[in-house]
Amino acid sequence: MSAGSNGHNVGLAVLIDADNANPAIVEGLLAEVAKFGVASVKRIYGDWTTPALGKWKAALLEHSIQPIQQFAYTSGKNATDSAMIIDAMDLLYTGEFGGFCIVSSDSDFTRLASRLRESGKVVYGFGERKTPKPFVAACDRFIYTEIFTSNPETEEATIKRKSAQELRQDTKLCHQLRQAIEAASDDEGWANLGPVGSQLAKQMPEFDPRNYGYSKFSGLLEGIGLFTIKRENNQLLIKDQRPGKKA
Repeated sequence: MSAGSNGHNVGLAVLIDADNANPAIVEGLLAEVAKFGVASVKRIYGDWTTPALGKWKAALLEHSIQPIQQFAYTSGKNATDSAMIIDAMDLLYTGEFGGFCIVSSDSDFTRLASRLRESGKVVYGFGERKTPKPFVAACDRFIYTEIFTSNPETEEATIKRKSAQELRQDTKLCHQLRQAIEAASDDEGWANLGPVGSQLAKQMPEFDPRNYGYSKFSGLLEGIGLFTIKRENNQLLIKDQRPGKKA
């Protein structure tokens, strides 16, 4: 479904904004990154002289993430963002990486994501649901980190499975699903699940069935109840049920 999902040997640079990420997500984050390629570089940026980042220590040691020190020259975190952007460009110019994973909920990385993609690199963004839309849209794929918090102390801890009614009320989701099926369908209106997923990822970089409480794309499609699904030659095919669609 994702760009680069077949390139498991692709070298990836994982760059984490410590001010805008939670150490509770690290294990799930790195497991997700492993689906896209090999995390050849894992760096996390922040002012490590501040007590606020102390909670990261155990996670860094356990997962071999290299902390990069960046003093806050003035109030705010622009110095950290700048250091992360400069490092990303340095890594880009080495030509050794097929993709970049930017872990932050900060819109300051929007232009960086666009620039990396302009150079032919795949960009995976990871951030909370509050992440501004421009940054989400600038990535090939954007994964909301709430899905990684298995035992959290926050209200977003558990993503409950949405009912068919709730899914149908999500007009954006339904519209994007129908557009993706239309784009991938044959003359009879049937579309293979794989191409539909790929098309949907292009339309909605933030799409993930786990955001709706479903572990698989096929489960979400069955749950919404608006599409006909059949298995043929070990492939799942899907069709829009609406009257007037291709028959």
